[in-house]
Amino acid sequence: MQKSILITGVAGLIGSKFADWIIQNNPDYRVVGIDDLSGGYLENINSKVSFYKINLNEDLSKIFSDESPEYVYHFAAYAAEGLSPFIRKYNYQNNLLSTTNLINQSINHNVKKFIFTSSLAVYGHGCGGIFDEDQIPNPIDPYGVAKFACEMDLKIAGDQHGLDWCIIRPHNVYGPNQNIWDRYRNVLGIWMYQAMNNKPMTIFGDGTQTRAFSYIDDILEPLWNAIGDQSSKEIINLGGIEEFSIRDSCEILRKVISKDFMCKVSYLEKRHEVKHSIPTWKKSKEILGFNHNTSLYDGINKMWDWAKSQPTRPIISWDKYEIDKGLYSYWK
Repeated sequence: MQKSILITGVAGLIGSKFADWIIQNNPDYRVVGIDDLSGGYLENINSKVSFYKINLNEDLSKIFSDESPEYVYHFAAYAAEGLSPFIRKYNYQNNLLSTTNLINQSINHNVKKFIFTSSLAVYGHGCGGIFDEDQIPNPIDPYGVAKFACEMDLKIAGDQHGLDWCIIRPHNVYGPNQNIWDRYRNVLGIWMYQAMNNKPMTIFGDGTQTRAFSYIDDILEPLWNAIGDQSSKEIINLGGIEEFSIRDSCEILRKVISKDFMCKVSYLEKRHEVKHSIPTWKKSKEILGFNHNTSLYDGINKMWDWAKSQPTRPIISWDKYEIDKGLYSYWK
């Protein structure tokens, strides 16, 4: 029987592109995909994927029994970090409880290894804005709390039930197949949507916040390498190594799209967020073979060419939040 790999969030950016990569480079494995299509799109899913449209909080036992995955790659999440304080219950249901359900099934069905994509959000402010895997996490928002709780639960599953794991902390991943129709997450996608709809590009605060961006193609083979023995029970940052301010990132995008659109920038009120977010990358090179091959300018060019070809889709916007107190004016 052909070995199988289970990918959650297979209709999203990382999940769909990783499925494509496996199908192209490792045909000995059959890809099984799960997604509820709440944030990803059916068109992103490779036709060779055995696809199940289901929410991860539902009963997954039959999928695991029928498909017998050897490895589980858990990418599914609602990664709207800034919004998470206003949708606490939804955040924990869809990021924490769904992960524990998946871990339960992985234990019960003897999955060989569970690869979990966590987030730099677990670090909080880090040490001087630098995020290293040896630091003790101290998240500042419910999204980071949920991701850190998932990490701890996975470690316990390893210690008590023998489930091998690798925790990957990717950051600001972008590229074709990203959801550019969600107003709460994926800053490059938000700006592209705004540009194509003749709206100003919005920046929270003064734009001096710094981030490192990760082009999707650069992290696919390293993700595959996470199944190796060297990554067993390791926590690894994964992604771009160049530091950019949000303001400068916006200017790079404006330069790329200037041949198609001329866009203004609108500065909005400051929000509760980490000021500087720069991860170390030594472990990703040594263990996963990561290389930062794609510059932000080149990556944005590729993503922009893809974005222009996309159909018109409705913008994802919350009609009602769980908490209105302290909600930023631009989300009201």
